[in-house]
Amino acid sequence: DTGSKEGIISKYFRNYHAPAILSKPGKAICIAVFAGLFAFGVYGTTQLPVEDSSRNFIPSDSYINSYASAADEYFPSSGTSLHITFENGRDIYNNRESLAALDNRVKGLSKEPPYIAEPDSDSTYQNVMTGMKIFLSTYGTGAIGNMTLGDDSWPATYDDFVQALGLYANIRGPGARYAQDVAMSSDASDLNAFRVKLEYVRLTKLRRGDVIDDADRQIKAMDATRDMVGSWTDLPEAFPYSEKFITVEGFKIINTELYRNVGLAIMAVGLIVLITVANIVTALLITVNVAFCIVEILGFMYALGLVIDSVSVINLVLAVGLSVDYSAHIGHCFMVKGGNSRDHRATEALADIGASVLNGALSTFLAVAVLLFSTSYVFKTLSTQFALTVGLGVVHGLVLLPVLLSLVGPHPFSSAEELKEVKPEATKVIDKTEHAESFGADALQNDEDGEDVEEEEA
Repeated sequence: DTGSKEGIISKYFRNYHAPAILSKPGKAICIAVFAGLFAFGVYGTTQLPVEDSSRNFIPSDSYINSYASAADEYFPSSGTSLHITFENGRDIYNNRESLAALDNRVKGLSKEPPYIAEPDSDSTYQNVMTGMKIFLSTYGTGAIGNMTLGDDSWPATYDDFVQALGLYANIRGPGARYAQDVAMSSDASDLNAFRVKLEYVRLTKLRRGDVIDDADRQIKAMDATRDMVGSWTDLPEAFPYSEKFITVEGFKIINTELYRNVGLAIMAVGLIVLITVANIVTALLITVNVAFCIVEILGFMYALGLVIDSVSVINLVLAVGLSVDYSAHIGHCFMVKGGNSRDHRATEALADIGASVLNGALSTFLAVAVLLFSTSYVFKTLSTQFALTVGLGVVHGLVLLPVLLSLVGPHPFSSAEELKEVKPEATKVIDKTEHAESFGADALQNDEDGEDVEEEEA
């Protein structure tokens, strides 16, 4: 019994693949190609944007996309609204003049962070304190309670101020448009807070022919707005808010979360591989291989037009766990192959486990290949990133890692099997005495008797 024959894929790895990549020119070419691939990945990683991908969740064949495109072209939206809320009624009254002149503090900020539109119209600046001051200076208090005014044309006392403000900013009062900007106590005897309405300039950009939110400028606008309001120490306590802040907070943190989570995942992979492979050099090479693979996935994401969002970040963390398989098997198999020749051990590792690694990669790719034709943004992004993970992972595991192991791979385990040269079947000589049990003692005896007869006849 000569045992099972080596499969076609294993023969390919032994006779063609390994000799090609492990020759001196092959190693040089592999190192150069993967260095260029890594450089491309680094460039793409630095250029990969964080963007609002909410529209991408709409199926590409939906009528909503046509509506949104037409709205962008013919009815472009203005900037996002911003509200600055001031608290504590008595502090508000004590700083009434400064608050009425708040427009002077937000002028000239449209070209740089915080990108606040010029307060020169009712749509970009709405301040109840400014409106009330103009009204009092023009009409007095006859229509809002007939309170006594001080030298500054404001009600002389805080209580009169609260009463006049409540009547002015009433739904039926002269300042009805400010009715939603004032918060009174339940009995209307105290002022809790009021807000000033501002507006950001339109923070968008053109990318691949589409008008999208400019996440970087929106983050800068939000941070600069908070810093600006925080610097107003001479005014009542205040805080800014915009309905866009929730989305922008996601933009701000997701980039950091991506690199933090992927970095932690790679560290975990390195630790687990070190425990399972039990060799620090091999574990380091496998971990570096995985890290290179992730960087290159990010580079291809940039080339394919994908962005950093909640969907892609989740898939990238999963990619770390998927891509390690293809390298870990090769690295471990290399360690259990004995001998002093790294090239020969790498060849045997590829011939032994390479077919299994390739089959595993192919089955994983086929599992997600059908999703590449989906119109769903989630499924299409997932399948694209998984295809990149499988493709780059298997190439790194079956090409780059064997080359690195052949160059700087460690000695085998002490229990590693000794590698023997495989001779062609035609040159094999079977020692009959060693295989007596296989053929049977009678068969061996008959063979020997036949030889004796041949000698006597001779």
